[in-house]
Amino acid sequence: MITVTSVEAQSRFGELIDRSQREPVEVTRRGRAVAYVVSEHDMREVVDLRRRREDAARWYAEYRRQVAARPAGEAPALTEAEIDGLVHELR
Repeated sequence: MITVTSVEAQSRFGELIDRSQREPVEVTRRGRAVAYVVSEHDMREVVDLRRRREDAARWYAEYRRQVAARPAGEAPALTEAEIDGLVHELR
């Protein structure tokens, strides 16, 4: 990943956009990262990963709610499909 200052990013924005199609570009101000420029493809992957994590968190919260509602000592039963889904959800 390359790093450019905010001043460089302003003066070479077209080049920055072109470079972001190959790899993410970190933009810094006063030595600290303030932004990243990424391709549409990379951004779609980030959004998809966030959606999958939120789906997994909702599923797990619902599962925990169901487990808490069961009588003490009763073991929850997971199907093979549910176990497989949990294992592969965030890959």
